[in-house]
Amino acid sequence: MPDRPEIVCICGSTRFMDEMRAVNRDLTFAGVIVVAPGEADGPVTDEQKAVLDALHLRKIDLADRVLVVNPGGYVGESTSREIDYSHATGKPVSFTHPVPTTT
Repeated sequence: MPDRPEIVCICGSTRFMDEMRAVNRDLTFAGVIVVAPGEADGPVTDEQKAVLDALHLRKIDLADRVLVVNPGGYVGESTSREIDYSHATGKPVSFTHPVPTTT
């Protein structure tokens, strides 16, 4: 048995906040420590988005692995950047839905 629970960082588009909350709940009840994106009640400024984006990369640093919540296979620009960062830092990345391949 590990000395601490697994830590998973959830990534995904803010349009999927309800889905991310459901994944957070399910993982938490499974004994996983979940690190999730920050939430805002309304629009954020460009400066606030920059702070949130940088903070989320630090959350990825804390995690053992990354789980991308991507209903319909959607992965946006910010999430793609987070996936690239995860790969660059050696974090395993998985997805809740298949990602369409382009040929």
